[in-house]
Amino acid sequence: MTNVEYEAVIGLEVHAELATESKMFCSCPVVDGTLAGPNVAVCPVCSGMPGVLPVANQRAVEYALRVALALECEIKGTSIFARKNYFYPDLPKGYQISQYEHPLARNGRLSITTSQGSKIIRIRRVHLEEDTGKLTHIKRDAGNETGTKYTLVDLNRAGIPLLEIVSEPDLRTAEEVGVFARSLRSILRYLGVNSGDMQKGVMRIEPNVSVRTEGSREFGTRTEIKNLNSFRVLERSVAFEIERQAAVLDKGGEVVQETRGWDETSEVTFSQRRKEEEDDYRYFPEPDLPPIVVDPDWLNSIREELPELPMARRLRFQDDYGLPVYDASVLIDEQAVADYFESVIAALPGVHPKTVSNWITGDLFGLMNRANVEINGVRISPRALAGLIDLIQKGEINQKTAKRVLSEMFDSGRPARDIVDAQDLGQISDTTTISELVKEVLAKNPEQVATYQNGKETLSQWFYGQVMRAARGKANPQVVQAELDRQLEALKNDSV
Repeated sequence: MTNVEYEAVIGLEVHAELATESKMFCSCPVVDGTLAGPNVAVCPVCSGMPGVLPVANQRAVEYALRVALALECEIKGTSIFARKNYFYPDLPKGYQISQYEHPLARNGRLSITTSQGSKIIRIRRVHLEEDTGKLTHIKRDAGNETGTKYTLVDLNRAGIPLLEIVSEPDLRTAEEVGVFARSLRSILRYLGVNSGDMQKGVMRIEPNVSVRTEGSREFGTRTEIKNLNSFRVLERSVAFEIERQAAVLDKGGEVVQETRGWDETSEVTFSQRRKEEEDDYRYFPEPDLPPIVVDPDWLNSIREELPELPMARRLRFQDDYGLPVYDASVLIDEQAVADYFESVIAALPGVHPKTVSNWITGDLFGLMNRANVEINGVRISPRALAGLIDLIQKGEINQKTAKRVLSEMFDSGRPARDIVDAQDLGQISDTTTISELVKEVLAKNPEQVATYQNGKETLSQWFYGQVMRAARGKANPQVVQAELDRQLEALKNDSV
């Protein structure tokens, strides 16, 4: 074992399918691969028939420009499609239409915040291409035979507009990689260009990982981990690959430049093939597609229509609402959640924003997680949640009752007031009633009272629980505590 310290150098290639209605170079509809039957959205263009001509999807170009602007890229006035020659069993024409020497945009940036502070990650390029089809490998039957029996090809995905975002190798840790990927996904969702549903493969991430001696400026030999579609897997695979490469170097070995996969069962990366160099793809300009020329007026109109982006919204939530960084970050992660939060604030002027944040990120999120629904599927409208908080602020129900009411609102969609009135859940704040409840509890528990008088004052919390139980949880906690303290103090004085 050596004492050499290593530093990881990581860059990401992120592939995001653009949420257009039709494919990149033909009029075939974009279908949900998890719902549609195989090969139902295929035509001569995306199936690679001889003599067909592709036509670029203008909406896909617009979506790509949205992303490039959001990442503060330099937009090229003219970009050129190229043929990327490579054996693609799921692209029948044998090459992919992509961009290489003249991409749509270059030199962007994305700010991330980790446990180590803020950092700028440079964006090398943003370019358009087409997605590949999908292969399904059918394994041989059990017995002596092993391996693949045959492979099925589904071309529904072939030709879907794909945006590739390539970072510079500015990332150093698995944490930074995870934060960068999550931040990018949030931006894509805010822009409305990608659903972010990684389980469906609409966003796939390929980290390029190398290690070098701490303090060195030379890059090590990199490996690429292919087609990762969850943040957890992304972070674990990068962490493993860093450790694997460091161990290879510690033993005096050499890291091989290759493409690796991730084995979820064993939680290790494994070799797939030697990594190709750019020259191996034999790029040349696509002869059937003219250059993309971006009209300045069109670009300005796209820029003006950009929504408030996650980072700007987080800072505004901190400044305008006085929210802690954590609360603001959680709320803005999903645009729909941030919109919901602001709608509750608007429906209840004067409410403390932190109170609303607590109810959304705590109790409401808990109910959503158990039901496996997102905010848009919740039956509690922002105005309805504001109504519940208003009942608490007016002292009509206490926090414990409010949690119960929220759960019933979540299940039934009924407003808080209806549930409170129907079940007689209104808070008891009358001092005379509470005084009688306290007196009754103390009278029924003489042994505990005697123990309290003999110095075990921690029993006051037990008495408090008994009073709240007698009140069926409806008593005002502050009034109960004050009256209980008064009567216990009187008992203590009587015992002296």
